[in-house]
Amino acid sequence: MSQNNVLKGVFLVAIGATTYGMLATFVKMAYDEGYTTAEVTTSQFILGIIGILLINAFQKIKHKKNVVKATPKNIFSLMIAGTSLGMTSLFYYLAVKYIPVSIGIVLLMQTVWMGVLLEMFLEKKLPSKQKVIAVIIVLIGTVLATNIIHNDIQLDWRGIAWGVLAAASFTTTMFTANSVATEISSAQRSLYMLLGGSIIVFSFAFATQITPFNFEIFMKWGIILALFGTIIPPMLMTAGFPLTGIGLGSIVSALELPVSVMMAYVLLNEEVIFSQWVGIVLIILAIIIMNVNFKSKK
Repeated sequence: MSQNNVLKGVFLVAIGATTYGMLATFVKMAYDEGYTTAEVTTSQFILGIIGILLINAFQKIKHKKNVVKATPKNIFSLMIAGTSLGMTSLFYYLAVKYIPVSIGIVLLMQTVWMGVLLEMFLEKKLPSKQKVIAVIIVLIGTVLATNIIHNDIQLDWRGIAWGVLAAASFTTTMFTANSVATEISSAQRSLYMLLGGSIIVFSFAFATQITPFNFEIFMKWGIILALFGTIIPPMLMTAGFPLTGIGLGSIVSALELPVSVMMAYVLLNEEVIFSQWVGIVLIILAIIIMNVNFKSKK
C-alpha cells in the first residue's frame, strides 16, 4: 500500500472522527431549545436515510453496472446489525441529557475494554499483556476524566447508566460493521444499517413522545445531526479504514474524544479541569498501545 493511500486514509478517518466528536454538543444545544430525544433521533435518522439514498443513487449512476447489489441475506444481516447503531445513538443522546458531554464521550470510549472482553468471549482465549495494560490505563483514565474522585461532583446515575449502555451497543456496532456484508459498497451498508437502526429509534419515539412532535427540528437541527452523525462519519471512516488498517485507523479515530470535549468546553461552557485532561490523554494512550505493534522486525 502506497504512502499516499495511507495518508488519504488517515485524512478520511480523522475528518470522520472529528465530525462525530462534534455531534453530542449539537444534541445538547437542541435539548437546550426544548427538543426531545425522540425528535432529535427521529430527525437525524430520517434525514440521514434520505442523504444516504441520494449518495447510493449517485454511485449507481456514476458506476452503472459496476456496483455490487446487496442480496436479501445482506440486507437482513445489515439491518439486524443496524439495530445496535440505533441503540448507540439513542443511549448516547439519553446519556448527555443527564450528564456533561465531556463525561458522555468518556463513557462511550469504554468500548476499548468492552471490545477486549467481547473478543475474548468470541475467540475463547485470554487477551495479550499489551491489551490488558491498555485496559488498565483506560480504567485509570476514566476515573480521572469523569472526575469521580472529587466528592463535590455529583453525576446523575441515569446518565452514567445510559452512557455505559451506549458503549456496549457501540462495541457491538463496531464488530458487526467490520464483518457483515463487506463485499458491497459502504453507502449500501450504511443505508441498510440505518434502516435497521431506524426501527429502534422510531419505536422509541412512538413510545415516549407524549407532546405533539415539533417538526421544526428537521430544519433547525436535523440536517446538522444527520450530516455529523449518520452521513459523514460512517462514509468517511468506512472508506478510510481499509487504507489505514485497523490499528492506525483506531488510533486516528480517537480524535473524537478531545474534539468532543473541546466542543463542549467552547460552545457549552462545560468546565474541564486538568485531571480530566490527564484522563483523556491516558485513554488515547491506551488506544495507541492497543493498536501499535511493538514487536521488532527481524
